[in-house]
Amino acid sequence: MMDYEVFKSIVKGKFLSYMPPEYRDAAVDIRPVQKVNRTLDSLTVYKGKDTQIAPTIYINDMYRHYRECGSLDVVLWAAAEGYAMGLENLKDHALNIDIGHLKDNVVMCLVNTEQNREFLAGVPSREFHDLSVIYRWGVEAIPGGAGSITVSNEIAEMAGMTEEELFRHASENTRRISPVSIMPMRELMLELLPDEMKSMFMQESSHAEGRWVITNESRINGAVSMLFEENLHQLAEQVGDNLLLLPSSVHEVIAVPAGMAEGDPSELAELVHGINMDMVELEERLSNSVYCYDKDARTIVLAVESPEKRLDGREAELSLIQEDRGQR
Repeated sequence: MMDYEVFKSIVKGKFLSYMPPEYRDAAVDIRPVQKVNRTLDSLTVYKGKDTQIAPTIYINDMYRHYRECGSLDVVLWAAAEGYAMGLENLKDHALNIDIGHLKDNVVMCLVNTEQNREFLAGVPSREFHDLSVIYRWGVEAIPGGAGSITVSNEIAEMAGMTEEELFRHASENTRRISPVSIMPMRELMLELLPDEMKSMFMQESSHAEGRWVITNESRINGAVSMLFEENLHQLAEQVGDNLLLLPSSVHEVIAVPAGMAEGDPSELAELVHGINMDMVELEERLSNSVYCYDKDARTIVLAVESPEKRLDGREAELSLIQEDRGQR
């Protein structure tokens, strides 16, 4: 089985031969793109000088498909077919990206700061402990369908909005568009598990007792819900204790009453790190640290900051670690 770089080179050379005939004289562009937690190689097909908007597919996803099926032909046919359909959709339906709608649809989510330093250089953001708030803009892609794009520095400049303004609008919109959802972990697991596994879970679910899932109604990028302090305060008052917050992914945070935690914060941080490395896809990892919500002070602090700041198993650059420590 060929390695990734050889695969990427072959895809660039052969991709157009799998496209419809009218695209055989187009140009293929492959370039690295900074995404949350990782850098991907994007493939875009340009036909003519007037091409302004085109779909993007990622060589990384194609390579994963190739490793699963073992057939280069299958991968190229599938990718080219999907790409051609995307091009036709763009022809038929103009992408609704009216910059004037940004303030009404912008929402926020959380990413890991250390893992995303290059990515964060190109977007408005604000730090929250070892995390950063970034902004996404909901746009209508085709009638009846919607998507979102990351608000870049260029988009913010076009809209004439500062980071402070983005944060203010996104705070309001996120509460409205993606309302906070807090539910016992036991209930969530019963909701998600197939019927045939529910009885087994009921018998062996002691580990879920006393744990709460903080997310949003869509359960997409719901970890940012922990920034809405009024909801944390309500839960903390309900359980009568401070809360330890364990970031299980960018989509949710697990809350445990401090008095019910199995182990001290350092042990919990080791648990979070292990789960991240073994069970969570890189693009969905949020942090290896553990946070504490103080219900009397009504603030979130770091209960313990993991020495493993990066999420991909690589060590952070020594200069960045020293610079970070020097700012404290």
